[in-house]
Amino acid sequence: MPDTSTGSDTSKRGTGNTGGGGGGARLSRRTVLAAGAGITAALTVPTTARAATLDERRLKALISRMSLQEKVGQLFVMRVYGASATAPDQADIDANLSELGVRTAAELIQKYRVGGIIYFTWAHNTQNPHQIAELSNGIQKASLDRPRGLPMLIATDQEHGAVCRVGEPATLFPGAMAIGAGGSAADARTLGRISGTELRALGINQDYSPDADVNVNPANPVIGVRSFGADPAAVAELVAAEVKGYQSAQVAATAKHFPGHGDTAVDSHYGFPVITHSRELWEKLDAVPFRSAIAAGIDSIMTAHIEFPALDDSGDPATLSEPILTGILRGELGYDGVVITDSLGMEGVRTKYGDDRVPVLALKAGVDQLLNPPSIDTAWNAVLKAVQDGELTEARLDESILRILRLKSRLGLFDGVLVDRKGVDHAVGTKSHLATADRIAERTTTLLVNEGGTLPLNRHTQPRLLVVGADPDSPSGTTGPPTGVLAAALTEAGFTATALPTGTSPSAATIDQAVAAAQAADAVVVGTYNVSASSSQRTLVDRLLATGKPVVALAVRNPYDVAQLPGVRACLASYCWTDVELRAAAKVIAGRVKPRGKLPVPVQRADDPTKVLYPIGHGLTY
Repeated sequence: MPDTSTGSDTSKRGTGNTGGGGGGARLSRRTVLAAGAGITAALTVPTTARAATLDERRLKALISRMSLQEKVGQLFVMRVYGASATAPDQADIDANLSELGVRTAAELIQKYRVGGIIYFTWAHNTQNPHQIAELSNGIQKASLDRPRGLPMLIATDQEHGAVCRVGEPATLFPGAMAIGAGGSAADARTLGRISGTELRALGINQDYSPDADVNVNPANPVIGVRSFGADPAAVAELVAAEVKGYQSAQVAATAKHFPGHGDTAVDSHYGFPVITHSRELWEKLDAVPFRSAIAAGIDSIMTAHIEFPALDDSGDPATLSEPILTGILRGELGYDGVVITDSLGMEGVRTKYGDDRVPVLALKAGVDQLLNPPSIDTAWNAVLKAVQDGELTEARLDESILRILRLKSRLGLFDGVLVDRKGVDHAVGTKSHLATADRIAERTTTLLVNEGGTLPLNRHTQPRLLVVGADPDSPSGTTGPPTGVLAAALTEAGFTATALPTGTSPSAATIDQAVAAAQAADAVVVGTYNVSASSSQRTLVDRLLATGKPVVALAVRNPYDVAQLPGVRACLASYCWTDVELRAAAKVIAGRVKPRGKLPVPVQRADDPTKVLYPIGHGLTY
């Protein structure tokens, strides 16, 4: 879960620039090998869907010809601002100079020879499909044009649901907990295959998804609906299915956050969570989806910035723990793929050590890729110095680089990496893909309460609807806002629906306005968002119930809201507030689709959290 944390160290020690330039982009496997390692044996272009891999001898030959500076660079995956690799807007140039000490992605690659780039919406990397494809091409050319240039891993967080970096017109699917409510491994695999196909068409070849955390803490501030659920076996099945889907499309899937981030009450972006599970509980709960991902052939695993005393009592975060990463993940679980850190700009990994020590300790622990340090200059030079001083050996770097090159080879990146407009138009946001996403979403909406047959609403006897509630910012470039999307979808279903946003903390005046508007409606739909015992959203719902109008509550994020709304006679969960999930919920409310989702997490009682109000598997239908 990379975040926006940045650093300000822009010193320019040891650029690692080996000088020289290239002609045109070296696009073919033959040319990459010839330029990078002097290997001239004939190489045929594969005809299978999954490109043929280079053998170990050739990969090791590539490594043997790399300078130490180039090896250090291969370990880093960095953010960079701008929609273009060579000509970003001036504001993005300024941001790059301030945070990275370079002007553009091309200069970042030239100076540090980084092995990967991560895309963020806030970094202006993902504005539209053709722009993303051109940015990817520019990044690949910038790397391949260097002496001994190698193809790049280009990554992003495309989890779907609450965390998504590539928005419309790309196809957006329900998030993990919604997929958990649907309970279909086939749907999870289809999601991965279609999403992976679209990402690959954009030049993105590594996705930091799926989330393999088992969310057993309703108060978890950072995972929640990003998890498939609270049942480790169900989560494991869906993780494996999504992994197979992504990797069938030649996009590296990434299971996260090892050894398990599902039972935290602290967000590791801003603090240092501690997991108190016993070793026995970890084996039965947190480890299960990661074992499943490994069995499914997962390409990469992301670490968690959490303390897990039962696995390592040193007080170090898992990202820096040799007992956890080398002893358990490599040794006990037998995983020999790429291990990547969560963002090194997050507070959870910076609490105990300085930014110059974190990357070195991560490598010593068993990490292969260092993701998004606050200062690339500080981190890059720290690793270089650690090798020069003998704290790290060059052979240790070679182990990680070999894993990274194996991954690039498995993805077919040595066979050509550029994408084109035709491929983008053929794959991204097609009618078929969008229709599939809608069908999957329609299998996820969960009906939790339906007293007295409140639902479905009837467009003939209840034609006028008022839609109120929370309007959180759209998480993934969808149109939003939620109340507007719901009102539009209900109008399309034959009602006359009016949207009146009331927010996550409605004021008394806003509540009065909503109550007054409800007088002219035949029924009210309220979108709730993480309702707490003290939330004024409860007051809004109570006041609307007092009007005597039928009130339908739709939890647009965590499904636990229902426990805080005891007077509601109809309540559903959509598990996210993206358009695809809201459209599906509207169809259920309107009776056009029968509710089919089942709770993938238990909902505890608000007055006694030790007791379960609705168990895993609860879900009503018509």
